[in-house]
Amino acid sequence: MTKKQKKNLKRIIIAISLFLIVFIGNLIFKCFPRFEEGISSIIPYKYGFLLTFGLYFLIYIYIGHDVIKKAILNIFHGHMLDENFLMFVATVGAFSLGLYQGFNGKDADGFDEGCAVLLFYQVGEWFQSYAVSKSRKSISDLMDIKPDYANLYNGNDIAMVSPDEVKIDDVILVKPGERIPLDGVIVNGESAIDTSSLTGESKPFDASTGDKVISGTVNLTQSIDVKVTSTFATSTVTKILDLVENATNQKAKSENFITKFAKVYTPLVVACAILLAVIPSIITKDVYTWMYRALSFLVVSCPCALVISIPLSFFSGIGGASRNGILIKGSAYIDEFNKANTFVFDKTGTLTKGNFKVTEVIPLKNKDEILRIAAIAEGDSNHPIAKSIKEAYSCESQHDKYVLTNISGKGIIAEGKDIIYCGNEKLMEQFGIEYSRHNGIGTVIYVAKNNSFIGSILISDEIKEDTKATIDYLNQVGNTIMLTGDNEEVAKNVANVTGVKEYHHSLLPQDKVALVEKIKEKSQGNVVFVGDGINDAPVLVTSDIGISMGGLGSDAAIEASDIVLMHDDLKCIPILKRIAKKTMQIVYENIIFALGIKALILVLAALGYASMWLAVIGDVGVAVLAILNAMRANKKYKS
Repeated sequence: MTKKQKKNLKRIIIAISLFLIVFIGNLIFKCFPRFEEGISSIIPYKYGFLLTFGLYFLIYIYIGHDVIKKAILNIFHGHMLDENFLMFVATVGAFSLGLYQGFNGKDADGFDEGCAVLLFYQVGEWFQSYAVSKSRKSISDLMDIKPDYANLYNGNDIAMVSPDEVKIDDVILVKPGERIPLDGVIVNGESAIDTSSLTGESKPFDASTGDKVISGTVNLTQSIDVKVTSTFATSTVTKILDLVENATNQKAKSENFITKFAKVYTPLVVACAILLAVIPSIITKDVYTWMYRALSFLVVSCPCALVISIPLSFFSGIGGASRNGILIKGSAYIDEFNKANTFVFDKTGTLTKGNFKVTEVIPLKNKDEILRIAAIAEGDSNHPIAKSIKEAYSCESQHDKYVLTNISGKGIIAEGKDIIYCGNEKLMEQFGIEYSRHNGIGTVIYVAKNNSFIGSILISDEIKEDTKATIDYLNQVGNTIMLTGDNEEVAKNVANVTGVKEYHHSLLPQDKVALVEKIKEKSQGNVVFVGDGINDAPVLVTSDIGISMGGLGSDAAIEASDIVLMHDDLKCIPILKRIAKKTMQIVYENIIFALGIKALILVLAALGYASMWLAVIGDVGVAVLAILNAMRANKKYKS
């Protein structure tokens, strides 16, 4: 709770206490025959009602001076028809009617109602403020990731500078407990890195020399030297902060509708209230009754419940998504994603991890020997396939004792104590080596020594752990499609393992764009594309909703997307679907509830069956309930 909210809450509590003292005191006084007029009877004159008026009016000024000020200023600025104006007119009218009755020798009542209208209106405003700040906190918690300084090496000295003063290739020192200020690569040291502020992942990861680190994360255990790879303006933390700050810029259709609706609705009900006050008063000569009904009509007609709760529902949804590691660039995308029923995925880095791993060695009994010989041949290579072989063989390969020759498009020959052949079937065929074909799905490396074939290694891209569960969930919602540049055999295998309903293979980036355009033409709902690579950016823009994998995704993909998954796992998509569904359900509930209750009480007020007390309930009560309902979207969702 902010200082301003605490101050306003204190003011409301004091005002309610004073109101109850006067209200209950008035009822108690009426229990005694001598004080039939309540507190007004204390002054034994016909103008005793002014005491009751004065007490309630002082409370009214105390609790509502800011509303009154806004209403008067808006009148001078030509912006009359807002909730401040409606509350001001209704409450001043209620006090005026009470005075009118008193000065004409009749029962002077309505002072309590006039005071209560503004008092409970302020209660509703406080609930709105609290709900907004709670939702905003879920988003603004990410603002804490902004680094305050960087420890820059300057020769043998270290200078504490602003992060935006650091240049690419500068080396910075990050001490234990400090937030990493810029993206970079560790050049000295090793430490545990806490990424929870960005990804929500509670388990730290161990980083050492050569590993990438992301700005906004926290160094936990030991000091590390980091070579900067991006300026502060282009760093991950800056991009995330930009997304957070602009999260509410894109408005949903429902929000735009409510804004337009309020602009028409408010002048209309004000006109109806004027007609209700004037025409029947002229006909019946009963000014008080019809003015009272018109004022009650004005109070209940205030569009607060709609104008406040609908944007708040979307804001809560964005806040709930942020708490689950999902950044949504605008409320419009909540509405659009709720209507999505076609989900298109890039394969590498999205459905799969995008890193190669040895998944099979044949014959298995010679596994260590085959991997040892292959590791010698691949000793100088930084190719992902070579790295996967060296990772599978953890011992020292002693490749420096061999002369390595690369045969373009075929493989490598290592000459030393023995002659080693490591490559594809073309390499085996070139040197006349008889080999056993491996029919596994992935990249096959054949290994031979001294012209004798000894075995083969299958290297495949790993499927992400959450892929199958995510695809199964989305298959119940709509259609799932995979796009990949890999060959048909690899694409078919991944589709079978993950459960994707449809796949397209051997695609270039421009082919993916054209294909998504065709999918959009056929789809009955919105088309979502999920990707992470730089070549996915055009497709992310082409689709109805683009989702990028934020933590490991490319800068271009994040810029082009509408939604960013900071966790880099697909389980966020079912969570996002539930958030979108819940948010839109709350939006429609609030619209139907608010309009339904208001319409009912408006009719009752016009017919004289609704007092101003009921009008207060119809306005503030509905608004508070709608706000509380909207807050349900801002919660932590289970994966």
